[in-house]
Amino acid sequence: MPELPEVETYVRALEPLLLGKTVLRAEVRWPRTIAAPDVARFKDLVRGQRFSSFGRRGKYILLGLDSGETLIVHLRMTGELRVHPPPAPHARPDAPPADKHTHVLFDLDTREQLRFRDTRKFGRIWLVEDTESVVGKLGPEPLDEDFVPQTLAQSLAGRKANIKALLLNQTLLAGVGNIYADESLFRARIDPRRAGGSLALAEIERLHLALRDVLLAGIEAQGSSVQTYAPPTGAKGGFQEQFQVFRRSGEPCFTCATPISRIVLGQRSTHFCHTCQS
Repeated sequence: MPELPEVETYVRALEPLLLGKTVLRAEVRWPRTIAAPDVARFKDLVRGQRFSSFGRRGKYILLGLDSGETLIVHLRMTGELRVHPPPAPHARPDAPPADKHTHVLFDLDTREQLRFRDTRKFGRIWLVEDTESVVGKLGPEPLDEDFVPQTLAQSLAGRKANIKALLLNQTLLAGVGNIYADESLFRARIDPRRAGGSLALAEIERLHLALRDVLLAGIEAQGSSVQTYAPPTGAKGGFQEQFQVFRRSGEPCFTCATPISRIVLGQRSTHFCHTCQS
């Protein structure tokens, strides 16, 4: 599932492609993709809307419209948004515009199409006046200026769950997923099995710094392309070339040469170094 760096990459790539463009009509081929409002109202409300702002909250893409409403997209596991160029001059007007995995299409005033494609059909789209109705449950943004070590310490205080699971809890911290949790815990030299409430302040400070460094590095590399993810440009992200532990089970740690271990915590694969994170 795309995490904070991948979603941030999406937002930055979509802005120059969509800014100022207007939706002429929307076609919904898989109704369950639209989480709110109902499909008929969604198509009616989005018609004539112009893209005016672009943002992210956790793993959600926020596409602001000039009406003040927001088109919110969650890619989930296999969702993708692409802006497709106008059809060739001699293309049949009734030619199928997309394959069977394309579930929502937006015709733009530039004759381009914004398409939402999702092979697993887990992705969702909302059109809302109040973004908090969708993202209000999320915890703090780890890259915000006001996210300081004390913020993280307060979220972890008294928690008996393992630190890996807590980092994945979107109500405690927005946007971090399996990849960046594993990589951050390695950089902070913290065993992912430790109870969150057992971390000392010095360890929390290391983890806070590691989270920010790993997420920023992921954004700079345009995310991690380990399965289906690729930015809207179509080029693959590059952060997978910097992995220290994620999906390196059995391979030697770059720091101490200990084989990287893989265990399952909370039904999620977890990779770490027994020596560096002891």
